[in-house]
Amino acid sequence: MDERFDYIVVGAGTAGCLLANRLSADPSVRVLLLEAGGRDDYVWIHIPVGYLYCIGNPRTDWLYKTEPEAGLGGRSIGYPRGKVLGGCSSINGMIYMRGQRADYDGWAAAGNPGWSWDEVLPYFRKHENWHGLDGGGNDPLHGHGGEWRVERQRLRWDLLDAFREAAAQTGIPHSDDFNRGDNFGCGYFEVNQRGGVRWNAAKAFLRPAKRRPNLKVVTGAHVQRLLRRDDGSGRVVGVECRLGPQLAETRTYHCTHEVVLAAGAIGTPQILQLSGIGPSAALQQAGVTPTVDMPGVGENLQDHLQLRMIYRVSNVRTLNHQANSLIGKAQMGFQYLLQRRGPMTMAPSQLGAFAKSDAGVASADLEYHVQPLSLDRFGEPLHRFPAFTASVCNLRPTSRGRVRIVAPNPDTAPKIMPNYLATDEDRRVAAAAIKLTRRIVAADALKRYQPQEYLPGAEFQTEGELALAAGQIGTTIFHPVGTCKMGPASDPLAVVDHRLQCRKLPGLRIADASVMPTITSGNTNSPTLMIAEKAAQMILEDRRAS
Repeated sequence: MDERFDYIVVGAGTAGCLLANRLSADPSVRVLLLEAGGRDDYVWIHIPVGYLYCIGNPRTDWLYKTEPEAGLGGRSIGYPRGKVLGGCSSINGMIYMRGQRADYDGWAAAGNPGWSWDEVLPYFRKHENWHGLDGGGNDPLHGHGGEWRVERQRLRWDLLDAFREAAAQTGIPHSDDFNRGDNFGCGYFEVNQRGGVRWNAAKAFLRPAKRRPNLKVVTGAHVQRLLRRDDGSGRVVGVECRLGPQLAETRTYHCTHEVVLAAGAIGTPQILQLSGIGPSAALQQAGVTPTVDMPGVGENLQDHLQLRMIYRVSNVRTLNHQANSLIGKAQMGFQYLLQRRGPMTMAPSQLGAFAKSDAGVASADLEYHVQPLSLDRFGEPLHRFPAFTASVCNLRPTSRGRVRIVAPNPDTAPKIMPNYLATDEDRRVAAAAIKLTRRIVAADALKRYQPQEYLPGAEFQTEGELALAAGQIGTTIFHPVGTCKMGPASDPLAVVDHRLQCRKLPGLRIADASVMPTITSGNTNSPTLMIAEKAAQMILEDRRAS
């Protein structure tokens, strides 16, 4: 079967939902949005604390795992990716974070004109609906009235307030807004919620657009390959999909203008490689005939490795006790049901801090996610003793990994090799992060709670021991980017140019986190929305010009 559209967007995650909204705003333009996962109708998607039941759930998570990582002591770790409309915005931590001015200025300086902080800021603001310090919209650095709801969190914890004071005593000042270009400081995160309910990209952008007759949304559609003209131009003109319960049905869709890949830092390189586009030797090894040799496809993988340091405490309330009590669970349930407040509105992390691993770095290179709870890993019960977790990650890792397919079909998971802690610099920063955390926890503001280190343990002291400990407690914080990087023609690994058009492949654009040349200094969901917003404008500009 064959259907024709003006644009085909592959992936209905964070970027794809916005792209579908913007491209279908013109009623004369026919848009197809393809999503391999299902609908976002699972109740735990929408209750903020429900991330505990979405990550690691085959209904909502692709359940990827990394290859065994030398930097993590040979461990293979879970690598959550959203499997529903809204993608990772349906299962993530809901934290609104832009990153730092220097991130985007660095992109521009690397040969990507149009991507400096001052040039991307309007695209953040365009879709933002910020309800910040005053609960309304009176800040010129923020957008007001857009689709992407940003709110202050709806609860506080004495323990987290004490950690904030301890950070200040250690030289990390209070901050009430991490999104002004310099996020150095400590404060409560702003979140993508509306009245205590998760606000994902599907609600924000796709639901209003689905009523348009010129937008078609297909779920359960696994892209087998991109379709290209055989007239010598190599232009991408459509996609071939597999659908149905056993992926037994094959369907082709054609477009007159562009295919836009928005399947994310794992899905986008996978689709390209399945189509014979990527490093030729790796494709042949996977049983795929190379058609376009592009060595950068799947390379340059970057992620934030979080070191989950856990401290037992006394004389203070934590979620561990409340969640392990039937009365506590009932109280939380009634509070949420009646008021949309309380622990069930919690993002995975409530308090954040941006700090420097060394006085010589120009801007904060560490990010803390602090939680009044502890557990061995997501999906497992909270510990039965009172504790808090201070996760800390290196914001600008120098290690680089890759994504490679292993078979010529879309239902086989690719190999994911982040290559964590592969460089001396990353191991140095990891050791410095553990030392800084210990200094914060030892500050006077936390002494009344008698914190005792549970993980990694006080026996790790030397630089080498701390780097080893980082590998034992480190895990992903769900921020993979960079696997189809943007860059100038002189960069052999650049997959797209500064207008996100795929090199060597006319008719194909990429608009998701995979195009980031370097990872942003913070959570990556909202920067991905900015990329999609800018991409939509460029696509429509090119349409008008043609």
